[in-house]
This record gives sequence, structure tokens and C-alpha cells, in this order.
Amino acid sequence: MTDAAKVRRHAERVRELVASVVRSQIKDPRLGMITITDARITADLRDATVFYTVLGDAAAQAGTAAALDSAKGMLRSTVGKALGLRHSPTLTFVLDDVQDQVKHIDDLLAAARNADAEVQRLAARAEYAGEAQPYRLDEDDDEGGADDEDEPDGTADDARGGDRR
Repeated sequence: MTDAAKVRRHAERVRELVASVVRSQIKDPRLGMITITDARITADLRDATVFYTVLGDAAAQAGTAAALDSAKGMLRSTVGKALGLRHSPTLTFVLDDVQDQVKHIDDLLAAARNADAEVQRLAARAEYAGEAQPYRLDEDDDEGGADDEDEPDGTADDARGGDRR
């Protein structure tokens, strides 16, 4: 059984190796402005998934995907030699659409802010549905001189919660 720390180390090493090879050895003109963001490797160290982002439109993303697919063999042999494993892991490249997700989340937050502002605007103009004072006041208590704060034994509470005796 493989140690989780060892798997993480190998995944980080795969990410570094692929980024280095893409930067220095791949001369494919289809390769755009690419950033290797993450790599994950299975526990048996046989399959590695490499996540990348590309600066540009859909055409640049498609060109970069084709360039990475054509260089997959060279990248796999380089990774296999550097890791020193019995079996070189197969590489799968996945476009990491972080920017799209960030834009979507920003749009959701803006919509929530607008909805909150609308609720605040409506609340500022709100009026009571009935009377401003919905509770009945006992007029007998006000005329009799007894306060609402009186205790059943006739002593009044102090403002701090203690009894004055």
C-alpha cells in the first residue's frame, strides 16, 4: 500500500516536471500561454492527471490541448525517468477552468448584492400592516400608579437587576 505523503510528493514532482518540460523543451507553435496548476496521481502511481490553464480564447485552448496531446509521449518518458518508478504513469491533461468558475461566482455574488440592496430599499419604505403599537396597553395599570416593573411582593427592581430593600 502506498503512503499518502509519498503520493502527494510524486504528484507535486509530476507537476514541476511537466511545467519544466513544457516551458523548455516543447517547441510546438500551437502551445499557448500555459500554466500547469495541479497534478494528481493515483495511489498505485500508474495514472497522473495534470491540470492546466491557458490564457486566451477557445482556439488557443484547443491548440494547446492538441500540442499537449502530441507531446504526451515525451512528457511521460521524462516523468518516468525522473521519478524512478517501475512503471511510468500515464498522463491525462485536463483544462482547469478556474477563470470561468471565478467569473460565475462573481456574477452570483453581484446578483446577491443587488437582491440585498433591493430588500434594503423596500425595507426603508415599509410601513406597519396594522397599528404602530400592536399590543393593548392596560390603562388601569397606568392610572393606578403601579409600574410594570413591580415584583409580586410590591418591591421594584433596580435597573441593574437587583432588589432595593
